[in-house]
Amino acid sequence: MTALLAPGQGSQAPGMFSPWLEIDGTRAKLERWSERAGLDLVHLGTEADAETIQDTAITQPLIVALSLLAYEELENVPADAPVAGHSVGELAAAAIAGVLSAEDAVALAAVRGAEMAKACAIEPTSMAAVMLGDPEQVVEWLAGHGLTAANRNGAGQIVASGAKDAIEGIVAEPLEGTKVRPLKVAGAFHTSYMAPAEDALREHAASITPADPTRPLLSNADGQVISSGAEYLERLIKQVTRPVRWDLTMEGLVSLGVTSTVELPPAGTLTGLVKRQLKGTVTKTIALKTPAELATIGKEAE
Repeated sequence: MTALLAPGQGSQAPGMFSPWLEIDGTRAKLERWSERAGLDLVHLGTEADAETIQDTAITQPLIVALSLLAYEELENVPADAPVAGHSVGELAAAAIAGVLSAEDAVALAAVRGAEMAKACAIEPTSMAAVMLGDPEQVVEWLAGHGLTAANRNGAGQIVASGAKDAIEGIVAEPLEGTKVRPLKVAGAFHTSYMAPAEDALREHAASITPADPTRPLLSNADGQVISSGAEYLERLIKQVTRPVRWDLTMEGLVSLGVTSTVELPPAGTLTGLVKRQLKGTVTKTIALKTPAELATIGKEAE
């Protein structure tokens, strides 16, 4: 069984839309989505530099839009293939599963990104990747420093999130047996610092009527398959202040019998985690980056 994976923030790159715009109808589609997002996605995805697209308010709708552009070009993935997204990638996953329209998913990503950027500006916060070490011990150690294990990604990686001075402290003095690397992010995502963003996202989402998923749709909260569109939308809203449990999501994929994965663009990060964490279980992985690779997907999905 093949699963579709939708990446999150940090996977973006300048010009990542360019090869996809060569496909007929893509530009018109992006222009429609741009109107809903209030951003020129075509320009930002082709001409903007790395610093510009690193802005949370821009990164998030760009990533969701690109994942959905690529998904709509897939022809050979079974209709019942499971789907999971990492952080903002859950919005793309929701659209792929039919819970949201593509337009609503991109528009929500724009609101999510803009409001999270605003929340980050309220006080100095940051994030850092903690590699190696026993996961439970790392989580306890972070809590002792007033930090949250915001992303439990599996494969020996946990992302710490919280006050900037506390992040600087663990970078300077890592837990024995671990390595800590500061991340270039706007602030403490997936913590209570993002509460204003959650409130704003809930207000915007009130005008959306979600549908129930048409394929197995896994949640970052606990790796469970969610059968209610309303519940999934509520989880999407709460997700901005709660940890991402990609470790449990990967366990959920295994429980469904997944043996191969296709990561939608901008791909690479989730494929790497799957390869390290699920080695021997998931035997085939594709990190889809350009339209030229679309022809290989059917072979993996059959």
